[in-house]
Amino acid sequence: MPPAAWSRASVIQVMSIFSLYVKNYWNAYAKAHLWQFQSAKIRTTKIRYVMLRAIFIALSESRSLRGFAERSRLGQRTSARFVAGKDVADAIRAAAVVNQFGAGVSIDNLGENVTNAEEARASAQLYYHMLDEIAVHKLDANISLKLTHMGLDVDEKMAYDIVRGLVAKAAGMTPKNFVRVDMEGSPYTQRTLDFVHELHRVPGNANNVGTVIQSYMRRAEADVEKLLAERIRIRLCKGAYKEPADVAFQKKSEVDANYVKLMKILMKSGVFHGLATHDEAIIKEAKAFATRENIPRNAFEFQMLHGIRRDLQQGLVKEGWGVRVYIPFGTEWYPYFMRRLAERPANVFFIAKNLLRP
Repeated sequence: MPPAAWSRASVIQVMSIFSLYVKNYWNAYAKAHLWQFQSAKIRTTKIRYVMLRAIFIALSESRSLRGFAERSRLGQRTSARFVAGKDVADAIRAAAVVNQFGAGVSIDNLGENVTNAEEARASAQLYYHMLDEIAVHKLDANISLKLTHMGLDVDEKMAYDIVRGLVAKAAGMTPKNFVRVDMEGSPYTQRTLDFVHELHRVPGNANNVGTVIQSYMRRAEADVEKLLAERIRIRLCKGAYKEPADVAFQKKSEVDANYVKLMKILMKSGVFHGLATHDEAIIKEAKAFATRENIPRNAFEFQMLHGIRRDLQQGLVKEGWGVRVYIPFGTEWYPYFMRRLAERPANVFFIAKNLLRP
């Protein structure tokens, strides 16, 4: 079958499956939030945003759709803009391209919640290889990992030992490298933070390990204060997991307001942090705040996702702001991909337009 015909036929097949999932999740969501939809105070655009976000977060947890998507040619094609490829060589090539226009890179081998020690150790070896390749190619790149990908659900001690080894490797490199311990859903928040504090206190590790804070978490400000007390580097993002209202802010306006509040605390801390956002209003506020407070442009960096708003990434670099692009790779891309759609539902229409091109 010719590529154009294959793509259209496959799109129709996938959209039929996808529509069924959306219908089921929408019916359940609408029933649970009927009072919101009946309120005249909720604008249609807000309803659409909340609804789409809820759907994509729910879809990110669907094992059946994940299995279909990750095995299919169409699924791989769909994710290609946002995921650099399947192996380390693909990620290294993508990193070199980003470095060429003046931005740094953080590379992540996609995966989470491994089910056995063998998978965890294999993931760790891949990260060791990646650090070696970064050094060989002299890239401005560091690594990002999830504790559950290192086996946290299988054997907590094993997972911590694996990450200790990777941080020691990064700290011993010339020049030194950096390991970002990513944040996952709220059941893992405290264990992740406790472990990062412990790692950072190891002699020689300071400034070589950091973590992520999600602004939709109600506890985020308290966590920031504790991390800053030890001058631990933070990547600030909004958050893309499904969390209950007593754990996380549910309104976009509340999440955004908390992001800006925390952003300003980080920018004035004197510690090098990453502001992970594609929100142009927030970026504009960060730039204005830096100017007002005489914060140097190299005292922090904006962090953005591979394949999203390349024009904005390159524009910030040209203006002299630090930029780091998060480059994911690997075969287990589906949960990541769906959470990115949850963060920015407009990406759905962009993807559909590109899939239907001859």
